Amino acid sequence: MLSNRERQRFDSLLEEAIEQLPPALRDLIDEVPVVALDRPTDAMLRDLGIDPADEEEATSLCGLHSGVSNTERSVERSGDLPSDIHLFREGIISLAGGFDQPEADDVVYEEIMITLLHEIGHEFGLDEDDLERLGYA
Repeated sequence: MLSNRERQRFDSLLEEAIEQLPPALRDLIDEVPVVALDRPTDAMLRDLGIDPADEEEATSLCGLHSGVSNTERSVERSGDLPSDIHLFREGIISLAGGFDQPEADDVVYEEIMITLLHEIGHEFGLDEDDLERLGYA
């Protein structure tokens, strides 16, 4: 479980990452909210086919794009919920090696940026193979 200090540290790094995005991507973030959670909700895990009791799987997820990608929107899909991007603090911090290492902020920032760009890629209709080729998997 993360402390309030770790959450604040992560959220500051996330704000910095968003500020460093090119203007066109920052404009997208205004339309597709980015939500930071410690970990995915049980409902998110079930939607992904993951047992919420599987602690290892639940804490290894770094991000999730929900909703319809920009390339799939149409008048016929006007009843769909809007897209959003979730970043999961525990998964990203764990993947980065934690906040206890030297230069932790730089390493966590890099994982935040990779995860953020990965999920933005999904918003633009890229699949996992596309994102892996681009280095955001």
